[in-house]
Amino acid sequence: MELSGKVIQKLPEVGGNSKNGNAWRKQEFILETPGQYPKKVCVALWGDKIEQFGLQVGEQVSLSVDVESREYNGRWYTEVKAYRVERNGTGSAGAASTPEVDTFHADGEEDQLPF
Repeated sequence: MELSGKVIQKLPEVGGNSKNGNAWRKQEFILETPGQYPKKVCVALWGDKIEQFGLQVGEQVSLSVDVESREYNGRWYTEVKAYRVERNGTGSAGAASTPEVDTFHADGEEDQLPF
């Protein structure tokens, strides 16, 4: 799955040890998507990818992400993990070059609804 937008916030890095004793760490970022109704998405980078990608506030990026949900004590938690980052430039110039795409309809398909 792909996400594009501007990094608007960098959250503090967190870490610990797993049940097996392996050290882990992650850092989360808030990505704001472009469009008429921008959305904010919290995206996590794990382990060495934190330094490898080095995301900074204000960058325009395209992310390849995995979305995963898991149950814990009767509640469900969803996490968006980035595994690839492409930089699109910085500032508003990068957002202007991203065209809006209708992902609801296939090419040549139109609404068949009577209203």
